[in-house]
Amino acid sequence: MKEIIWFVIGIIALGVLAGLLQPSKKKKRRSSSTRKTKTTKKPVNSGFNRASSTCRPDEVILALPLDKMTGAEFERLLTLYFRDKGYTVKEVGVGGKDGGVDLVITDKRGEKTAVQAKCYAEHNKVQVMTVRELVGAKRNHDCILSLIVTTSDLTGPARKEADQFKVDYWHGGLVDSKLRSWGKWTPSIKKAKTITTKKDQSSSKIVSNIKCSCGAAMVKRKNKAGAEFWGCSNFPNCRKTKAI
Repeated sequence: MKEIIWFVIGIIALGVLAGLLQPSKKKKRRSSSTRKTKTTKKPVNSGFNRASSTCRPDEVILALPLDKMTGAEFERLLTLYFRDKGYTVKEVGVGGKDGGVDLVITDKRGEKTAVQAKCYAEHNKVQVMTVRELVGAKRNHDCILSLIVTTSDLTGPARKEADQFKVDYWHGGLVDSKLRSWGKWTPSIKKAKTITTKKDQSSSKIVSNIKCSCGAAMVKRKNKAGAEFWGCSNFPNCRKTKAI
């Protein structure tokens, strides 16, 4: 009789334990499904990417400020500029794989120039490695001359390397001045600040009230094409420029 009672008690105990364990399994299934839904969410990035290889139509590029262009669009703008100046232009760096050269421009005499374009923010200066890559890569395109065109500037070591290997370079305000004097690049015009100027008695240079980042006054200069721009009065120690 005792054995039957203990057998019944055992069956009841097993039933209770089975009932307690069943809801805990359901909870585990819910938690695993919630983890799966969380991992499927992806962040959305809608910011402007200067390094993008996309290129908008020419009419759009001709109306864009330099700081709103991608690297590919800056190269395209230079292509249009050089073609209008009488050069034959070969776009080498389309898609980003340029090997150190973006454009090969050929003048009417057949003289070739390897061009490296850098659409950089003002604080992002061209490094010495870029100059070395251009010097080495120009031979692959049978170029005699080489030119760096940047919206920022070159570092000190990069300028020394460029001068040593006779690499010409356009930077900052000089680039802006050349493109504006061309007449076909017409970015949105902002209200210009009033600039007062005075003539330096010790020289014939026009001195403005604009201060360079080094603290010196900016003076009016002309490039080889005759276009005017503001240059640092502390040149050649400082090569900062600004468009007029």
